[in-house]
Amino acid sequence: MNAVLNAPVFADVPVPEFKPGPAGTHITIRGLTKYFAGWPLYENFDLDIPKHRIVSVFGPNGCGKSTLINMIAGLIPIDSGEILFDGKSLKDTRIGYVFQNYREAMFPWMRTIDNIAYPLKLEGKSKAEVDRRMAELVASFDVKFDLNRYPYELSGGQQQTASIMRALAPRPEVLFLDEPFSALDFEMTLFIREKLQEVFMQTGTTMVLVSHDLEEAVYLADQVLLLTKRPTKVAEILRYEDPRPRTTATLSEPSFVAAKKRSLEIFQREVRR
Repeated sequence: MNAVLNAPVFADVPVPEFKPGPAGTHITIRGLTKYFAGWPLYENFDLDIPKHRIVSVFGPNGCGKSTLINMIAGLIPIDSGEILFDGKSLKDTRIGYVFQNYREAMFPWMRTIDNIAYPLKLEGKSKAEVDRRMAELVASFDVKFDLNRYPYELSGGQQQTASIMRALAPRPEVLFLDEPFSALDFEMTLFIREKLQEVFMQTGTTMVLVSHDLEEAVYLADQVLLLTKRPTKVAEILRYEDPRPRTTATLSEPSFVAAKKRSLEIFQREVRR
């Protein structure tokens, strides 16, 4: 209680002049500030996320990985700062979001196929357009389970597959994924990793992925955003440019081992700081 009472009073943080990111930037974050209970989580935080890349977010427990993507996606308000998508505001940007808890992310009273189609219906798409997009998604994810069943009748992996299909249905410019594999078994994790890579290679959709698994974070990413303890800063942005599709054989490649080793060194440095 005393710790809360003695917490620093929130102060207005001046927002510096907005500076665009380098060529190829998709998401530009400037002066991002967020306080919880009077304590800074992010303070004047700047970041450039490149277009047509997968960026994994990794860092110490409690550093605000999920909070960061939730602020970018507009799910959590920021205290100050500016976030632009290709120079546009969030309301002018089409995004998709895959939640960690897939059981609570689907409407239980809707059939699975209606859950997936929901964003398209919100956009006012015709039945023919919806049916065509559903057929494309079913083919992309090689769906073998019955989409006419309700979400609670499906396995966890099937529910998460449906959640990802729903997020991709409106062809988002940016796809956010908050620990999408954490509740899945290994077989389903491998399957969805493969499918996400295929979607990325086909569409080039910018993806921002939070992961608590370092191997997974490096394996999927073009860039690994390594964060510090709070107040959170960028510890390092590690680039990993092995060609896609990446497979289980990738995990033993010297370049992958080196990238994972370097990421682990930075992570351990920040944990011990």
